[in-house]
Amino acid sequence: MTLVKEAPARPAKKRSAAPVAGRRGRRRENLAGYLFMSPWIAGFLLLTAGPMIASLYYAFTSYNLFTPPRWVGLDNFTTMFQDPRWQKSVQVTLKYVVVATPLKLLLALGVALLLAQKRRGQVLYRAAFYLPSLIGASVSVGFVWRALFSDDAVVDRAQKVFGLDVGGWIGNPDYVLYALVALSIWQFGAPMVIFLAGLKQVPQELYEAAEMDGAGPLRRFWNITLPMISPVLFFNVLLESIHAFQVFGSAYVVSDTRCGPADATLVYTCYLYQKGFKEAQMGFASAMAWTLVVAVALVTAVLFWSQKKWVHYEEAAK
Repeated sequence: MTLVKEAPARPAKKRSAAPVAGRRGRRRENLAGYLFMSPWIAGFLLLTAGPMIASLYYAFTSYNLFTPPRWVGLDNFTTMFQDPRWQKSVQVTLKYVVVATPLKLLLALGVALLLAQKRRGQVLYRAAFYLPSLIGASVSVGFVWRALFSDDAVVDRAQKVFGLDVGGWIGNPDYVLYALVALSIWQFGAPMVIFLAGLKQVPQELYEAAEMDGAGPLRRFWNITLPMISPVLFFNVLLESIHAFQVFGSAYVVSDTRCGPADATLVYTCYLYQKGFKEAQMGFASAMAWTLVVAVALVTAVLFWSQKKWVHYEEAAK
């Protein structure tokens, strides 16, 4: 009879303390990160997310700041779409966006092309052209702009030299919006800097090869410069379009808080301000605000969809 010896039992392996210590270390790092982020998180929840959620609720209520909100469903949106002044504000805003945004970007790109060439005093020129973007949104500049385009002011006298007698633009419903467009174009410094950064990334070998093939300046610009800076152009178009939809300060100050005359500068946000803070119709104003959010989101979606046809990325080319 054969005896089978039992194998000695192996001692149980001790669980390593390294993974546990590693997890504890990661938890401490995460806790420290959240502590450092806590001021931003609190600010976002209290000053951004909270008011947005509250305004979404108020958009479906009748609320005047003095009495508790009363649920009215879609009545604010129905009244808004039938309001002639709301329709006027949409028309004025769309006209402003369509006119101001392309002209501003064209001027920014043109100046960027000039500043991309090596010449003396480049730093001074860049600072001088960028300066209006820093001060252009201030209330004081709005008052100065209003003074420039008033009756018998600088612009009025200058246009009379060329035989144009239309008076001051501020009091003329046919021209006052173009004063706001001129103020927007004057603040071309920010997109100019972005264009300039994009132009610096274009390889000079492409221009040299095209010049050797006999391509002129216009052909080099159309076939090399524009395709190479198309991502930067897309970014500027997107950013400036969103900013144009949100225009308020210049329209409110230049028109002496009237958004006129004859509602000529009644941009969307100006009418929203009037309904919310002058007429105390916060429910209606909240409905307007969320309609603007949806409209800007749709415009952004269309721009992102269209970029597949005209924006060229190096990764896609590879």
